[in-house]
Amino acid sequence: MPIKLSEILNHPTFTAADPVIRAGAGAVAGTQLRWVHSSEVLDIAPLLSGGELLLTGGDALVTASDARRVEYVRQLSERGVGALAVETGQRLASLPSSMIQAAETAGLPLIEFRKVVPFVGIMQAINSMLVSESVAHLRRADEASHAMAVELAHGSSLDQILAVLAGIIDATLELSSVSGVTLGNAGPDGAGTRPPGGADSQPAEAPESGIGSPPGPGGTAEPGGTAGPGTGGTLISIDVPVRGVPSARLLINVLAGGDVNLARVAGGRCVDILSLALLQRMPPGLKEVAGTALLRAVSSGSQPWRLQQLSPAAGILPSATVVAVVVRSSTSQQLRAAMDNILKRSAQQSASYVDNAELLALAALPFDGAAAARAGLVAALRELPVEAGTMTAVGPLAAGIEQAPWSLSEAKSALDLAVNGSLRAAARPASDTECVVIDVEDLAVERLAVQHLDQGTRQDFVRQQVGPLLDHDARRNSQLLATLATWLDSGCNTAQAARELHVERQSMHHRLQRIFELCGGDPRGTGRLAALHLATRLAAL
Repeated sequence: MPIKLSEILNHPTFTAADPVIRAGAGAVAGTQLRWVHSSEVLDIAPLLSGGELLLTGGDALVTASDARRVEYVRQLSERGVGALAVETGQRLASLPSSMIQAAETAGLPLIEFRKVVPFVGIMQAINSMLVSESVAHLRRADEASHAMAVELAHGSSLDQILAVLAGIIDATLELSSVSGVTLGNAGPDGAGTRPPGGADSQPAEAPESGIGSPPGPGGTAEPGGTAGPGTGGTLISIDVPVRGVPSARLLINVLAGGDVNLARVAGGRCVDILSLALLQRMPPGLKEVAGTALLRAVSSGSQPWRLQQLSPAAGILPSATVVAVVVRSSTSQQLRAAMDNILKRSAQQSASYVDNAELLALAALPFDGAAAARAGLVAALRELPVEAGTMTAVGPLAAGIEQAPWSLSEAKSALDLAVNGSLRAAARPASDTECVVIDVEDLAVERLAVQHLDQGTRQDFVRQQVGPLLDHDARRNSQLLATLATWLDSGCNTAQAARELHVERQSMHHRLQRIFELCGGDPRGTGRLAALHLATRLAAL
């Protein structure tokens, strides 16, 4: 039996928090839970797959604007999150009325925890209950996958293959192409049916990414999916790729009272079967396949003639100005649709490819204004919600497809420096829970030094230029070298450097005076300025 939110509200670990439902009370009885998760990240929605009970201490909500709080609720609702529980108290005195209204409008159960409780206790207790249900779901999902594979082997139509799944999960299904054309459908009685949206509905128009809404991970086994209220039930959308190329979307309409979690798990489990069925009927177009082959060739450092041969088929002119992007994340596959959206807006032509934990992309930028277009791409990537720990690097502009391997190599080298802790603090995440987008153009000095100077040479130069600062920091446990680096990076702007270091301007002046005494005087207006700046950059390597 599905575990519902109404049952969880009476669980001892939950009642200890003195919960009260502030919004969405009408949806509580029918809300089925898949998992309990906690997060203080406001951009968590794309990383969820629907059916979660989300717990938050409200730390991020305290400083967020009213508009951002409303957007937070809206994104969770659109993602199909089962309920949101917010702890109030010392940090967040009470739930903002804007959030309550937004949750009520969206039909998202919003729960206030009026007492502080350890979230880990709630998650352990309730998730252990949900695990047993998940095992049963996986068993039935495997049965459905096997039965669909048998139908596929016998040459059955898409309608017949979908009918197997529809009968097991007791739901109506529609499989549509990225352009919204219905490829197949089935109902719980095994017969074909109209689209899940209703008898008179037309195939849904696919978003710019091609599949799903919004892009993001689909859970442990699913390639992608979201859930939201449908007509008379719950609508689940799951991406169906073919050879890694988004090719179709499976819509599952679970009628009221049906097992939503079973539908979600079984739908994700059967994606591979549907991919094989689609491969027989609608293989990826030449452009998508050529794009994948091109990125593989770029990544492996293939000969220029091979790149020139592949790029036209991928829609990229051999003479185009290109830039490579590398994303390292445990959710690289799920980020691909979002990346393709950004590339579509920022580039003339593009291609993307997932290689294990790396998402590789190549963007062809306008010949006139390539630098501005690249800057826009960097800015867009910095706005992309990603899982904590995700690291992205944007390579330098490359003149022609022959130089694409160099752009990709430079981006990967920057990520390697970051992983090894060799970047300056300004280029690294402030904490383990933050992500970072590295613009390799900001690291020209570091890239040059690593590629052309050995470690001993770098260390000797640093000692010659800022040795007294290193000794002072070692003896006094001070931060003079870091202060000098921040000041130089700011263009010798004392006020700006003070703000970045979170010190008073007077304290900053005192630090600079001591630095100048140790380094032989104020370097401004002298040839030593560049040498000192270079030394502070090399000191971090």
